[in-house]
Amino acid sequence: MNWFIDVVKKYAVFNGRARRKEYWMYVLFYILIYVGLFIIESLVGSPGILVLILGLGLLVPSIAVTIRRLHDTDRSGWWILIGFVPLVGGIVLLVFMCLDGTSGANQYGPDPKGAAAPA
Repeated sequence: MNWFIDVVKKYAVFNGRARRKEYWMYVLFYILIYVGLFIIESLVGSPGILVLILGLGLLVPSIAVTIRRLHDTDRSGWWILIGFVPLVGGIVLLVFMCLDGTSGANQYGPDPKGAAAPA
């Protein structure tokens, strides 16, 4: 859960780098929270307001961590826009998110694997 909270604390930090673990742990907890809220709203019979609030509230942190993840693979944050290309864009973005980061420092900052990671 600390990985999720750390990303939310860096709400609008678009510079620097994010490890694969940081990105994927954020995605995991985002999905778990989303599914939990969806189930609760289905049981209560509400129209999905909580899920909408979650999506809007975490839109900027999601974009920020994705851009930092792209920076870790030594790509510009503008590569996030490839996700808008039908069919192929999402697959390319998924591959970029799965690739290992650049070893050592790159133009976006020092290697985050060298820094102490949260537990």
